[in-house]
Amino acid sequence: MSKLKVAVIGCGSISKHRHLPEYHQNDEVDIVALCDIVTSRAEAMQELYGGTVYTDYEALLKNETIDLVSVCLPNALHAPVSIAALESGAHVLCEKPMATTKEEAEAMIEASEKSGKTLMIAHNQRFVRSHQKAKELIAEGAIGKVYSFRTTFGHGGPEGWSVDGENSWFFRKEDAVIGAMGDLGVHKADLIRYILGEEFTDVSAMVETNAKEGITVDDNAVCLLKSASGVIGTLTASWAYKVNENNSTVIYGEKGVLRLEDDPDYSLIATYTDGSKVNYELGKIQSNAEGKQTTTGVIDHFVEAVLTGATPLIDGQEGKKSLEIILAAMESSQTGKNIKLS
Repeated sequence: MSKLKVAVIGCGSISKHRHLPEYHQNDEVDIVALCDIVTSRAEAMQELYGGTVYTDYEALLKNETIDLVSVCLPNALHAPVSIAALESGAHVLCEKPMATTKEEAEAMIEASEKSGKTLMIAHNQRFVRSHQKAKELIAEGAIGKVYSFRTTFGHGGPEGWSVDGENSWFFRKEDAVIGAMGDLGVHKADLIRYILGEEFTDVSAMVETNAKEGITVDDNAVCLLKSASGVIGTLTASWAYKVNENNSTVIYGEKGVLRLEDDPDYSLIATYTDGSKVNYELGKIQSNAEGKQTTTGVIDHFVEAVLTGATPLIDGQEGKKSLEIILAAMESSQTGKNIKLS
């Protein structure tokens, strides 16, 4: 069987560290095209992985026969480029947040349905072993009824990771639209929905820009969430954790507590009301730090979904539900009101 032809649009850090190496390691695909408005970035990736270099995604989609497209661009471009790729007949893996408005997300889903092509959103936290194990434990009733949670994603900011450093698009409202909440908060919104297997009905938040000078997006947020069954908890996203990254989640239930990515040695610790405790060593979570790059599982899952015709774990509808929590948090902060989600 011939290999699937891949194009990666946007050759910044997420492509360099995640998408391209993971496509390269997958035997089912060939990287045939790379696109970036900065030619040298695409050429640097071409030296490693081959493929034709483009600076215009429309020219790429017109000139190449592509099976799979990764959209690794600033948030404001996620929807238009994903829609164009779907309409060209390609399956699309789009970075998170999938879009910057509910309407954009719906247009992406519609383009996927119309074209009959797969749309997947790259929420990699669902593939972390500790997160998957916690979901299993909760589903089988190990900690009984879940009462509350706290989930956090914070680090020193994208300047240490983004290809443009302090001049990164992440800090500009016209490109990013949403700051730390779009970068980190949406990960945790998706994760807590996944682990609990529940949707959220109420969102209240305080979203601030109080840590970085000269940026036009949020960099610190604390949100209160309530689920359909009445589970309440906090979601925190921050670019102001300057010493240590925090990517932890703690879930409190009637029979025990699950601590995920909250300990240096054990990725999941389950402590029960009967006095028992289980420490799980399930491998390290993804980190942006040098030397800590592990395979996310996102690319392999996307390729397999396309090959088998299965619905991916995070399709457009799933991406949209996670985005809506973030959009509600932004609205809550602006209006000072609790926002109801349908």
